[in-house]
Amino acid sequence: MVRLSGPCMSIAASGSLGKSIVFSSWKGRAYARQLVTPSNPQTAGQMSVRAMLKFLTKNWAALTAGNKATWALLAADSSISTFNAYVRYSLTRWTHFKGPTKECPAADASTPSAAVTTTVTAAVRELSLSIADGSPVSTWGFVLHRSTVTGFTPSRATAVICQIKTATPTVIIDTPLLTGIPYYYRVGGLMADGVLGVLEAQKTGTPL
Repeated sequence: MVRLSGPCMSIAASGSLGKSIVFSSWKGRAYARQLVTPSNPQTAGQMSVRAMLKFLTKNWAALTAGNKATWALLAADSSISTFNAYVRYSLTRWTHFKGPTKECPAADASTPSAAVTTTVTAAVRELSLSIADGSPVSTWGFVLHRSTVTGFTPSRATAVICQIKTATPTVIIDTPLLTGIPYYYRVGGLMADGVLGVLEAQKTGTPL
């Protein structure tokens, strides 16, 4: 950042010049910096992290007071909020392809849910996945692995949607998708203590 005196032959200046330099001020001081256009990368790994972050953020409000209290010590140790402790802890687990957890630390002790039963229905540029629980039915949510290659191996990078269980069955709309191209799915449960459920056999659908 460069401080300026009389930028652009004026007392003050703001905005961009030639799509390369930005003029502005901070605490009354004029400055110039390089114009940077933020990128929005869509790599498989980044989309997977975003899917889990969305899942965690939406589910925080639904946690019980008892669930939230377990995050207090970790939050205090890191000088962050209990919400941020909960998100950071589960995202770190997710980078190692371990499930999220409602409580800290993750117990990783429950019986993994059996394979779910998914019905795929095609619509214009989307596929609707109706997911019925496996057993036991205490599943917290579902992770949806997707590929355009049949017989793919599920991994954290293939996890495109993480969805809380909202009903029986839970319906997930995967959109926007390319018309006329088959998509392949493996769906599994997310248990509340960090255990990942058994993945269902591959299902497929082709958007209209």
